[in-house]
Amino acid sequence: MDKAPKIAILLSTYNGADFLAEQLDSLLSQTYSNFIIIIRDDGSTDSTKQIVSRYVDKNQGRIFRFSGRQTNVGPSESFFLLIQYIMKEKEALGWPHLYMMLCDQDDVWIENKLEVQMTEMLFAERKTPGRPILIHSDLIVVDEEKSVIAESFIKYQGLEIKRNKFTNIVLSNLVTGCTALFNEDLARRVLPIPGKAIMHDWWLALTAAAFGQIVFIDLPLVKYRQHANNTIGAKEFKTIQVSSDTISLRLFGFRRNRHLVDVAEQAIEFQNRFGKSLNSNQKLCLRISSQMKSCHGVFQRIFYRLARLL
Repeated sequence: MDKAPKIAILLSTYNGADFLAEQLDSLLSQTYSNFIIIIRDDGSTDSTKQIVSRYVDKNQGRIFRFSGRQTNVGPSESFFLLIQYIMKEKEALGWPHLYMMLCDQDDVWIENKLEVQMTEMLFAERKTPGRPILIHSDLIVVDEEKSVIAESFIKYQGLEIKRNKFTNIVLSNLVTGCTALFNEDLARRVLPIPGKAIMHDWWLALTAAAFGQIVFIDLPLVKYRQHANNTIGAKEFKTIQVSSDTISLRLFGFRRNRHLVDVAEQAIEFQNRFGKSLNSNQKLCLRISSQMKSCHGVFQRIFYRLARLL
């Protein structure tokens, strides 16, 4: 394997004119230099396309414009198209191995992000060659002006980063897409990303946990910008004071939780795709989780708690 394998940074844009140039500058300033950037615009109506054209013209051979489907499809489908595109172009590019990173238009990457993550990737691949591997990291949460809101996204969100087994990730995603570096073995497994996948990064995490390895780097490698137009933003985790009324509402509330329905549908999709390749514990988790789709709110919560015990 090359000492410094090439990375394809996959960037999806949509009306990102306010912050896109700063993000592209942070990519071009990386200490790890063996990469290209492929940009797919998802139907912007502001000056995003003009910014992209300017950077493509100034960085020929480094930044490329996606040439396929251009209509608005949303972030998850847009990243799917980018992954699919680079997989098809692998031979034409002459790359022996593919490594991909997902990039949002409004963040800022710490200058050694690629270097740190690729070091971890190569170490993981040496230990377990031929397996799907996903490397992700912590983030710094910042506002529009890059003033720090939280030094750690993981702590800010109250995420239990150690709960990274497949049975945990079926219920809760721990991987933020803009921190993800993954190898070709994982890309082959995830494609195509189905419509019932809640988000592309969750589907990536599920697949890596089922068949390979997820590695977390306890360093913030992205400045994760929060602003009015975030598709998905960071929300501070707050401990809830639990009373007897709260407990009763949680255990016996009649209303079905829509998010748990989505989790159930994603579990069903994963079972349909990969069921024959999963172990018994993974199948059991998916079977229990799938029961959250259509049942009464009380039973939905019972199945949720049962799945958490696995």
